[in-house]
Amino acid sequence: MLTVRSRGRDVLYLPGGKREQGEDDWSALSREVREELAVELVPATFRRLGVVRAPAHDQPEYEYVRMACFTAGYDGDIVPTGEVDEFRYVGHENRDLLAPASQAALDLAKTHGLLYP
Repeated sequence: MLTVRSRGRDVLYLPGGKREQGEDDWSALSREVREELAVELVPATFRRLGVVRAPAHDQPEYEYVRMACFTAGYDGDIVPTGEVDEFRYVGHENRDLLAPASQAALDLAKTHGLLYP
């Protein structure tokens, strides 16, 4: 699974972010991935996997993240840009490197058979 480490962070997250006013999930994800990794998502490959809820990393106790998870193909070469310092592909053996919501997304991807053994 493709993850990113944002500047100043100690764990890996999924590429993406919050919607801006008027954006749907596809538009927001496409914009965020373009801003973070300089690639274009391929609309025909966009697939919703589900929603996860997990404790928010580096936030007060009882703060939670609700994250809609998707998969998509892309065009271009991945290059970390903006606030992203690095990108990294991870599997279940790297689960401990992820923020809690990203761990839940990794588990979701595994249930959909999207991770290599």
